[in-house]
Amino acid sequence: MVAKRIIPCLDVRDGRVVKGTNFEGIQDVADPVEMAKYYNDTGADELVFYDITASFENRGLFTDILLRTAAQVFIPLTVGGAINDVSDFERVLSCGADKVSVNSGAIRDPSLIDRAARRYGDQCVVLSMDVKRVDGAFRIFAKGGRVDTGLDALDWAHEGQERGAGELVVNSIDTDGVKRGFDLEMLAEMAKRVTIPIIASGGAGCMEDFKTLFTQVPQVDAGLAASIFHRKEVPLPQLKRYLAAQGIPMRILREGEEQ
Repeated sequence: MVAKRIIPCLDVRDGRVVKGTNFEGIQDVADPVEMAKYYNDTGADELVFYDITASFENRGLFTDILLRTAAQVFIPLTVGGAINDVSDFERVLSCGADKVSVNSGAIRDPSLIDRAARRYGDQCVVLSMDVKRVDGAFRIFAKGGRVDTGLDALDWAHEGQERGAGELVVNSIDTDGVKRGFDLEMLAEMAKRVTIPIIASGGAGCMEDFKTLFTQVPQVDAGLAASIFHRKEVPLPQLKRYLAAQGIPMRILREGEEQ
């Protein structure tokens, strides 16, 4: 059985890791380079790095911080923020990323997914989605969760898969930072529409939330979280041992082993 993945997320603004609730109330947390090394050394399966205001501020991603972060990480690194053209994929990959996450850029020009997948392979293209309920429907939001695009999230996920995305990061704005569990209803509906790997994001507050995620929506491949890992409320090694003890397949570092 394929092991489930645990993925910390570094939301970076002005060169610092930050975190908020429901995409608001952003607070400074830590240095991204130091934090990346910590996660690499403590058993994270992958790492996601988002320059969360690059798209909204209409500027390029912080490549200097990305270069320094990538130098500390020997696990797969997914990077996103202001990815608007295939040339942005090239720039990010050349800085050390393994996969590139596209969000607002693909909403503006869906063919970006096709073009990037043809050039770099679908395994390199991650479609990131910020999803919120609007009048009972799951809708796609852009610009860091600020703009309702009117797109149906389930339809957009399916289209992204058909265009060549190799993976989805599905972030629930409704549960983001709330720490009351993942949005299981939304994730279950998403899993009915796609066959590519789904990374669930938004809402993790304790180890049991990950167990619930993987047992109730087994199609989900990975759980992503930020603040509970950053503040060491849920230490990664403990989480993975707990999940393994619950019968959920995990890749666990042996004592003294390095990535």
